[in-house]
Amino acid sequence: MPFNRLKQFVSGFFSTRETDPRKAYNLWAREYDSQPGNLMLDLDEKLFSELIDPLDLKGVVVADIGCGTGRHWTKILAKQPARVAGFDVSDEMLGKLNAKFPAAETHLLAADNFVEMPNNSCNLVFSTLTIAHIQDTYAALSEWERVLANKGDLVITDYHPAVLEKGGQRTFRHNGRLVAVKNYIHTIESLRELARQLQLKEIRFIEKIIDESLRGWYEQQNALAVFEKYRGSPVIYGIHFKKE
Repeated sequence: MPFNRLKQFVSGFFSTRETDPRKAYNLWAREYDSQPGNLMLDLDEKLFSELIDPLDLKGVVVADIGCGTGRHWTKILAKQPARVAGFDVSDEMLGKLNAKFPAAETHLLAADNFVEMPNNSCNLVFSTLTIAHIQDTYAALSEWERVLANKGDLVITDYHPAVLEKGGQRTFRHNGRLVAVKNYIHTIESLRELARQLQLKEIRFIEKIIDESLRGWYEQQNALAVFEKYRGSPVIYGIHFKKE
C-alpha cells in the first residue's frame, strides 16, 4: 500500500486541504469498495460487528445514516429487518449501494433532516465513519433521536478524535491527486453530553488501539516506524446508546 493510504488513520506526516464530503465521496465512490488492506475499514467492520451482533433486528426498521455503498448491509439484512433505509449526501455512493442491492431504499440527504422517517419510527439508527463529517452534531443527534423509537438503539462508529486532533485525515487518490475529506473534531465526552441531553443512555463503548495485535499489518506495509510512533493511541471508536 502506498504511504499516503496510511494517512487515513495515522497523522503528523502530511496535511492536505480538505474537500466537502459530498464532493469528495462522489469522487471516491467508484473505488471505495476496492480497498483491500484498508486498516480503518477492517477495524470498523470488526467494531460494528461487536456492537450489532447482540441486537435482535428481526422485523424492525433500520436507518443507516451515511450509508455510503452499503458496506454493512449484508450483515444487517441477514438479521431480517422489516425495512432498511439508507441516507447519504453522495448520489454516487448511493448508486453503488443500489447496484449491489437493487431493492434497497435509499435517500439523498440535502440536510440532516430525515423527512422520510416519522417520529419514533426506527428501532435502530446507525452511523459508521460519518459523524466527524458533520459540523453540527447537536442538530444531527437531535434528528436521529427524533426518528428513534422508545427503547430503540443508536450505534455510532468513527475515527477516534485523538487521531484527528493529531492531524489525521481520510484521504484517497483521484486522477493522481490526493483528496482529503473534511472532518470536524468532536470529543467523545461532547457526544456523551449531547446524548445525556437527549435522554439517550450509553450502553457500551469500545475503542480500538494501535497495539501489538496490529504490528503485523504495519509490517506488511513497511511502516513499522509509523506503528512505533502511534503505538498505544486509540484509532477508532464505537458507542451504543439506547433511547429511554
